[in-house]
Amino acid sequence: MQTFLLASHNAKKLEELSRILEPLGFKVISPKEINGGITEPEENGLSFEENALIKARCAAKETGMPAIADDSGLCVDALDGAPGIYSARYAGTGNDDDNNALLLNNLVNVPDEDRTARFVSSIACVFPDGKEFTVRGTVEGKIGFELQGNGGFGYDPLFITEWGCFGLLSPEKKDKVSHRHNAIIKFTEELKKYINAEV
Repeated sequence: MQTFLLASHNAKKLEELSRILEPLGFKVISPKEINGGITEPEENGLSFEENALIKARCAAKETGMPAIADDSGLCVDALDGAPGIYSARYAGTGNDDDNNALLLNNLVNVPDEDRTARFVSSIACVFPDGKEFTVRGTVEGKIGFELQGNGGFGYDPLFITEWGCFGLLSPEKKDKVSHRHNAIIKFTEELKKYINAEV
């Protein structure tokens, strides 16, 4: 089983990625399992892909292990794509409740038909030999008028899709339809190309 280091200390993200990747034959470990951990580089990229690569490159360089990093966020059409790459720190506190409250406030006068949005997940994979690639997955939806459920994390309680609100979906259901799932499908396809090229 191929082992990858997840360049993130987000326990929920590790849990979600592990649930999706392990049945496919890939093990994901956290920085806590590496002696001394890893540096958290400044995410100063201008896109999800750039930020994911910054994190994965740093982790691969420091540990000599294949590293993967996910940079994801919510893009709301009525807000010109915001919060986008700033999704996790939208309100400036790093707190999900504060981020959701600010989003609702910024959409207070926006009608239902104009609250379209999408979750984006970009996954970067960097190998110790310098080879790397990125993939992107998305899922379309819209922003609700109030929080629903306590499942998932981040903006999930506000994100409504054809399958329902992400905050109300079971982890198993969300895993099958999420932006991260769609990115991981592309990730595994690219990874197989890399592995086959190495054989």
